[in-house]
Amino acid sequence: MTKKPTTRRQFIERGAKLGIAIPLISSGLLGCNFNEEKKVATTKASSKKLNILILGGTSFLGPHQIAYALGRGHSVSTFTRGKTKPTIHQELFKNVTSLVGDRNNDLSALETGTWDVVIDNSGRDVEWTKNSAELLKDRTDLYLYTSSTGVYYPYLTDDINEDTKVLLEEPETLEDEEMRIEYWYGVMKANSELAAKKAYGEDRTIIVRPTYMFGPADKTNRFVHWPLRLSKGGEVLVLGKPQDPVQYIDVRDVAEFMIRLIEEKHTDTFNAAGPKTAQNMYDFVEEASKAFDVEHTFVKVDDYEFLKANKVPYLVPWIMPEGNNYGSARANIDKALAAGLTYRDLPTSIRETYNWWHSDGVTDEIRQKFEGNTKNVFNREAEIIAAWKKHKNS
Repeated sequence: MTKKPTTRRQFIERGAKLGIAIPLISSGLLGCNFNEEKKVATTKASSKKLNILILGGTSFLGPHQIAYALGRGHSVSTFTRGKTKPTIHQELFKNVTSLVGDRNNDLSALETGTWDVVIDNSGRDVEWTKNSAELLKDRTDLYLYTSSTGVYYPYLTDDINEDTKVLLEEPETLEDEEMRIEYWYGVMKANSELAAKKAYGEDRTIIVRPTYMFGPADKTNRFVHWPLRLSKGGEVLVLGKPQDPVQYIDVRDVAEFMIRLIEEKHTDTFNAAGPKTAQNMYDFVEEASKAFDVEHTFVKVDDYEFLKANKVPYLVPWIMPEGNNYGSARANIDKALAAGLTYRDLPTSIRETYNWWHSDGVTDEIRQKFEGNTKNVFNREAEIIAAWKKHKNS
């Protein structure tokens, strides 16, 4: 049996190799310098200034949390290994206290000090969450654990809400490596949530379960297909049937929602997904294409067997909604909306992700790794469209 990934890098690399579309949260960060700091200055200050500790903070989600928190008058400390240098909102980090250690074996930097709240972005091991929560519970008021809608895997039902039962143990026999990794990730996140609640209690714990996040600094490159492809115009491949739902969310909307939750001490569990109203893949592409003033012709491929044969089981935010992934885009967001989750409009998010991709925050090497990959849909699109037209006419 193939061994489970033991590091997040191994997990991401193996998932990408297998074509797994898991809602990863704390993806690594590449640089970004496209004047987003200008927006931070206009952020409304909070009435109460908080002292926030972020476990992680230099990766995908963290810099956006920090930018919003500092803009609202809070102070921020981060706890990291000191290896990942923040290259988005870079100038803001001079105002952040950096604590260095290792969640696996060195929490000494956290043994003293007090904070109002802990945001756990890097809890990718149950023991890590358990140890940090136990160490900090008497010196902080709240613990926010960054979880994932991956806790609901396998996604077998409609209307998946926060009370939907989650698995706490992996099935004993799983021969399929893709399925084994997805089960592992969801079970790990679900048990980490419990570890946080056990240490802090229900009334001092916030759990946020984001779906597929995208936006500036996303290292997974799962979503960048759309800004790049839609900017070019022409015939655009669109996957799925008319009734296939999609869910996704701008990372900045998640970051800002989290900061407002801790300001309000709104302790509960929330699915952080979008858009605000239900959307299918066709609606998504129509709306996203408004980011660019070019002409598009959408080639809609609704034959699942054809897509499987052409090795296109997903193209985030579309995940083929069958089997264990039936409900992957059916998370109920009523509770999050009631608690104040808000959304940027999709064309703005698409355009700003496009600008980030073409900024000095992304190296030529990274751009080439995606844009020059002959195996991805971005480069196989014309071939797939040609095969589809031939298939329909046969």
